Amino acid sequence: MSETTTFTPQGAGLDPAQFLPIATPAPAAPADVSVRDTREETETVSKRRAEKILQEAKDRFKLCQDWEAVARQRGLDDLKFVEADAENGYQWPAEIRRARDVDKRPSLTINKARQHCLLVLNECRQNKPAVKIRATGGGATAASAQVFEGIVRHIEYQSNAANAYDTASEFQIKIGIGYWRVVTDYEAADSFNQEIFIRRVHDPFSVYLDPDIAEMDGSDARFAFVFEDIPVDAFERLHPDLKDDVGRTALQASDDWTDSKYVRVAEYWRRVEKREELLSIADPATGQRISVLARDLTGALVTELKADPQTRTRTTTTDEVEWYLIAGSRVVEMKRWPGRYIPIVRVVGEETVIERTLDRKGHARALKDPQRIYNYWSSGAVENVALQSKTPYVGTAAAFEGYETYYQTANLVNHAFLPFNAYDDNGQKLDPPVRQAPVQLPEAYLHGLQISSREMMAVSGQYEAALGERGDERTGVALQERQRTGARATYHYVDNLATAIRFTGKILLDLIPKIYDTPRVLRILSEDGKESHIEIDPAQKAPLAEGMPQQAAPMSPTMSPVAKAATRIFNPAIGKYEVQAEVGPNFATRRQEAFAAFGQIIAQRPELVAVIGDLLLKGGDFPMADEAAERLRRMVPPMALGEGPPPEVAELQQQVENLKSSLTAALQALSDKADEQRLDADNVAVDAFKAETERLKAFLDAMDPTALAVMVRKTVHDALTGVTVQTASRAEAGLAAIDRGPLARPLGDPDEEAPRDIDRLDDPTPVHELATSGDGGRVTLPDPAAPEKFMNVQTHL
Repeated sequence: MSETTTFTPQGAGLDPAQFLPIATPAPAAPADVSVRDTREETETVSKRRAEKILQEAKDRFKLCQDWEAVARQRGLDDLKFVEADAENGYQWPAEIRRARDVDKRPSLTINKARQHCLLVLNECRQNKPAVKIRATGGGATAASAQVFEGIVRHIEYQSNAANAYDTASEFQIKIGIGYWRVVTDYEAADSFNQEIFIRRVHDPFSVYLDPDIAEMDGSDARFAFVFEDIPVDAFERLHPDLKDDVGRTALQASDDWTDSKYVRVAEYWRRVEKREELLSIADPATGQRISVLARDLTGALVTELKADPQTRTRTTTTDEVEWYLIAGSRVVEMKRWPGRYIPIVRVVGEETVIERTLDRKGHARALKDPQRIYNYWSSGAVENVALQSKTPYVGTAAAFEGYETYYQTANLVNHAFLPFNAYDDNGQKLDPPVRQAPVQLPEAYLHGLQISSREMMAVSGQYEAALGERGDERTGVALQERQRTGARATYHYVDNLATAIRFTGKILLDLIPKIYDTPRVLRILSEDGKESHIEIDPAQKAPLAEGMPQQAAPMSPTMSPVAKAATRIFNPAIGKYEVQAEVGPNFATRRQEAFAAFGQIIAQRPELVAVIGDLLLKGGDFPMADEAAERLRRMVPPMALGEGPPPEVAELQQQVENLKSSLTAALQALSDKADEQRLDADNVAVDAFKAETERLKAFLDAMDPTALAVMVRKTVHDALTGVTVQTASRAEAGLAAIDRGPLARPLGDPDEEAPRDIDRLDDPTPVHELATSGDGGRVTLPDPAAPEKFMNVQTHL
């Protein structure tokens, strides 16, 4: 079964100012709500209403008493039986025990039934169900569901709910039913903030629920009663105006319980159904259709929405839970509970109705007769042995005459010898005294005890392996299978406990948005017990958001820095959720099991320490285990953590790296070979240049200046005419400049004057409009191959 929260209008994007205020404050127990605002109206209405409520409570309580009379009497007998010992003797019928006491016969109590019940109870403790919350819509997400779940764990932790669950389970197993309660209270004496708590019910006989409930968890109960005995002085301090004005009992026709030190009061819970008008409208913010109650809107807004043709309306039924405190024949308090369930959770063992008679029973009921048989056989065996003599000596009186003291103390004193008379007075030989055979326990008693033990195992489903005894099993698998067989025989108790805890989750799912309805910072717990903090913001439009705490949120000056630094903001009123209950070992047990499993794996494969060693230490329950696990995790290969590429991709990457390495080596070898060839070519060029230089030097030494000038002219001409087409005009201009220069002279013309001597070659007059003269006869001309650059020409050559 699952339950969803109501999608409130405040979270749906509508204007909160259009909604009427709903007064649902919650006090130390349920929320305080005055019936009327003025004292006169309150008193007038209270008297008239109190009479009606009191009569209704009496009628309903009488109905509960009649329905549960047989079940309660049998449950009380079962409780006494399973708690029997040698002092109270509850496992013996009173008349039989009195008769045995008169006859001085033993009435032993060897209580094995209690051990069988404790096995089931401890199984429930080890596999305690846990509340799980799932997001189902309305904007809820998996992250917001985890936050909701963390708030539930926080409530269970601060309430010490484990004690409440264990107490209810104990009575479930022993008498067939147990209870716990959900209450609200202020978080501190100086605070107006409310907290939710889960409280144990230490006496299941003090609770009565609606006999007509159909659900196993009792979520459909229309009324309930809880009785409590309050010390007289405490009651008079709480209600000084009622001193000496109420009786000692409540809602009982006859005053069969009286105690001068206590006042018995009754809490009466009733669920009232109210017919309401439900509107289906479009959310102005998101455009999605939402459902709101007409009573939560102003009259003008209801009229406006009904005029919209897209608005749909229907009549629905809502529940309101009221709480009354009744003392004697007076209704002394009236309050309204903010939730829609009566916050009393029941845990049932086995419940049947036979011929319109309710019968509840736990694990102890079936053990009663086998346990009585065991007690009878044990007592009979002891009685049989006790009545037998202590192996006396047998002989003639004449043999003992004069030595009676020796034989009277033979069972008390370790005599060195036992004398006797070998002859009588007539000289006749006498036989020596002989000790009788030792006491023997009749086999009938032994078989009886064995049969009764086997019968207890048969009716409980718990055999030797479950009881800690060694059976025929020789392997671990066989032993575990036998233990699971016993667990399956009693699994319905664990399953019913899960049903009750699931209903508790439904109550909390309904209460949390109504109690945590003001800005505050809450501490929540994860499954492994780690703490974190969230900020509650009822005005937020999303279930969960990230951000810094709002400045408007009231924070205590003593709040821890962690709480002040909360970055998650949660609105429990937004979204739809469902409740589940998972049955299994708690987190601490599962961690111990994981530690043992990892230890066995690493013992067989030590090389896996580098891969899963951090998980082993993380499961360790010893100081600094988490720190050691964190250090070892830094050494785990990324691939094992899922942070690296898949194995096939890693293999391809390795192949690529190998190819790259081979290619790099080949290129390096080729480069080295090319460098060697280039060096050889350079050496050849240097040698050729040296040879040409030597040749030119010898040639110049033998050449006259005129022939040299002709050769220079020809060399320059060849150089300039070798340029590209784009620089041809510039090359021709340079050649013409040389022709007009001091070295220009038609070849073979003897009448031309001789070239300028070296002194005149230093004339700075440019030989071209673009040329410039320098020292040493150097002339600078534009480079025909590179227009942006210039070249030098030594004209004195």
